[in-house]
Amino acid sequence: MSRLKGSFAEEKALKYLLLHKFTILEQNYYAKKLGEIDIIASKDDIYHFIEVKSSTTYENAINNITKSKLFKIQKSIEYYLQIKRLDVSYCIDAIIIVEDKIDFVENITM
Repeated sequence: MSRLKGSFAEEKALKYLLLHKFTILEQNYYAKKLGEIDIIASKDDIYHFIEVKSSTTYENAINNITKSKLFKIQKSIEYYLQIKRLDVSYCIDAIIIVEDKIDFVENITM
């Protein structure tokens, strides 16, 4: 996915989250040598670390969230929590965007 297309998808995801009463804490958080977290948001005292994927089909988008990608996200979360000195409940979520349809997939694991 091109950077422009990715930015467009992330903007759609942010609007979706705000509409659903999430508080946006960070965007494109980069953890040194570990990876990037697209969006960090909170709702009801839970931190949501959100991966945004966009494609022409749902299957292509969701299949791009690999075990390796989830491992990098988990390591980035650990770094974030340590740096921010946070002890909070959290989950890893995904926002899948296909054309104008947005699916919010909560608490993904491998």
